[in-house]
Amino acid sequence: MRSIKLLIVVLSCIIVSSCIPHKDTVYLQNKGNATNDTIPYNLSEVQKPYRVQIDDILNIRIKVLDQKNVQIFNPIGDGNLNASSAERAYFDGFTVDVHGNIRIPTLGELNVLGYTTFEIEDKIKKQLLDEQFKETSNIFVTVKLAGLRYTTNGEITNPGTITLFKERVNIFEAIANAGDIPVTGNKKEVMIIRQYPQGQKIHSLDLTDINVMKSPYYYIQPNDIIYVKPLRQKSIGTGETAVSSLSTIATVVSLITSGILIFSRL
Repeated sequence: MRSIKLLIVVLSCIIVSSCIPHKDTVYLQNKGNATNDTIPYNLSEVQKPYRVQIDDILNIRIKVLDQKNVQIFNPIGDGNLNASSAERAYFDGFTVDVHGNIRIPTLGELNVLGYTTFEIEDKIKKQLLDEQFKETSNIFVTVKLAGLRYTTNGEITNPGTITLFKERVNIFEAIANAGDIPVTGNKKEVMIIRQYPQGQKIHSLDLTDINVMKSPYYYIQPNDIIYVKPLRQKSIGTGETAVSSLSTIATVVSLITSGILIFSRL
């Protein structure tokens, strides 16, 4: 009888420890010392201008009064009408090589590594005015990234590489497009592996804290890798909720009891 009581106590402890706490599954919690649940609305989003990296693809368009004079710069874009948007962006865009350069017709190589898209627009416009056009041509240059490509991995519903055709994508949008983080994913330590000229750096975000919106890594950048760790409960293999844990434990208790009865009769 005493051993059965001890078994019940042990199993109860396992149930409590194996369940995933509710606070570990909820995004954007107000973790301050506030006396109510009011979420502050004065959170400032931090996003530094993105600077072009190696392997980025740039979409460049040049417009003047007489468009025939700039046809060589602007891709026709109908080489393969059945291609996806990402594929057409790849073939029509200008890829930054390992030296940080892009090759533009008649202008030659232009170094863009570490520049913002606005700075690249100014560089192209200045070179065109110096070499081929006059101020009266009213040159208008636009430079955009040909999609924001990132990779998700780890404890996430649909891991893989995704390309979004937006200029700003925050961490929640990025994860939502990958199918969200399941209950067994660690939302408190979402890792962002980011490329820098000096190499890669790893940053950690707590998505359960509303102050994540203040983080300089709240907005993802092209070529980011988002890695979600599994919770300890996933590694152990216990249930995600009290009900699933209880079901598992009931099965174990049933097997142990059956074993005891069988051996006691021998």
